[in-house]
Amino acid sequence: MEEGLSRRDMMEFWQDHSQEASIEEMMLDSSALLLTQHELPEIMGLLPNLQGTRLLELGAGIGRYTHHFAQYADHVTAVDFMEKFVEKNKQNNGHHRNVDFIHSDVTQLNFSKNSFGLIFSNWLMMYLNNEELISLVKNMLLWLQPGGYLFFRESCFHQSGDSKRDFNPTHYRSPAEYNHLMTSVLQKEMGEGGEQAFGFEVVMSKSVQTYIKMKNNQNQVCWLMQKVPRSECHEGFNTFQDFLDNQQYSRRGILRYEKIFGNGYVSTGGPSTTKEFVDLLNLSPGQIVLDVGCGIGGGDFYMARAFGVKVLGMDLSSNMVEIATERAMKENLPSVQFEVGDATRRVFKEGSFDVIYSRDTILHIADKLKLFKSFYSWLKPGGKVLISDYCCGEMPWSPEFQEYVKQRGYILFTPPQYGKFLEQAGFSRVRTEDRTSQFIQVIQMELEKAEAIKEEYIKEFSEEDYNAIVTGWNEKLQRCTKGDQRWGLFYAERD
Repeated sequence: MEEGLSRRDMMEFWQDHSQEASIEEMMLDSSALLLTQHELPEIMGLLPNLQGTRLLELGAGIGRYTHHFAQYADHVTAVDFMEKFVEKNKQNNGHHRNVDFIHSDVTQLNFSKNSFGLIFSNWLMMYLNNEELISLVKNMLLWLQPGGYLFFRESCFHQSGDSKRDFNPTHYRSPAEYNHLMTSVLQKEMGEGGEQAFGFEVVMSKSVQTYIKMKNNQNQVCWLMQKVPRSECHEGFNTFQDFLDNQQYSRRGILRYEKIFGNGYVSTGGPSTTKEFVDLLNLSPGQIVLDVGCGIGGGDFYMARAFGVKVLGMDLSSNMVEIATERAMKENLPSVQFEVGDATRRVFKEGSFDVIYSRDTILHIADKLKLFKSFYSWLKPGGKVLISDYCCGEMPWSPEFQEYVKQRGYILFTPPQYGKFLEQAGFSRVRTEDRTSQFIQVIQMELEKAEAIKEEYIKEFSEEDYNAIVTGWNEKLQRCTKGDQRWGLFYAERD
């Protein structure tokens, strides 16, 4: 009964807002035309290559995107549950022979397994309750080819459009709720090798910049996800991102790190090592920097303010990016953008960046050579890469260090091995430096700082948090002193 009421409410809501089948009605905003002018190229730029793709567009409306999809994709199936919207889309795009138009509620759709390479939805999930959304996610996993993509965009937290609404049955979820719902669903399929489970993993998630610039609204959020095989969980979590956000980088955990590292920082040395390392890059105004593993954005704000560069900060932890985005709004720095992104799945055009910068992040990534080949492609000729990262000493390691690496899920190499990966990826002028002695000095300084602010720290967090930080830092010292843990700094250029 409740399910029926939910769908009936949504149907009545959209019947009220589809009388003229106008773009203003569809977007529930009087500024729809102006917003579309800026937003459409932004969204199109976030999609994977559409050439040769069979594309399913859910909630297609009057065809704001259908027209563009038809020009690139092999075939487009455009679906909407408002008949007037579907008719308007047909009027606008019926001349494209590679488009099918379907009038249907998404909860009633039925497509064959592996029918599509990309599913696109714009403002759809928020008109489904949780049960309906989970059912749709299972269907989308079935309809998508393995390795296929899902792109969706939603209003989070609150209403964004200015249209008057007598009643509003919309579900305004948080980005964290979408992350959990979308990645927690598994779909089992029979294949040649027997039963295989598939799920979605986040490739990229970010606020729509058009809404930030034009409405000061960061709550329009979009996601790119990929259908991938799922064989095992990360420490009991659905995905590695879940593990990071709920264990290693919970919001509280991030803030307690920041208290030691310095305002805006969650990496070794905070502002002091950031200034030292960034100065090696000789940045100049207008350059574009990609920060892989940006944390909460302190280094990105520093680069933008000190050198006038544009920065895209990317991190797999949605908690990190959420805090960074909140700070960006306060900093009023439009030249700095943030996204939740998986560097191993993200795709950028060749020559997109002048600099790629990464601090103590790539330790999580197994295939470093493949990642560095991507870095090489993403950089312009003459571009530079600067990386600091946790490394290891030569084998054998102590049992304690082996357990630590296993528990954290790190993939570590010696500094020379790490540098060789950069050379094999095609980089020239590779500089490899073992900075472990500096790492030890910085940890000792941070322990002294912790002691100096002990009362303040315990008051803000707890004695348990304080002891965890101090114990963790002392264990780092022991690992480095034994020679198991190393810290490397790496610089390279693309010819």
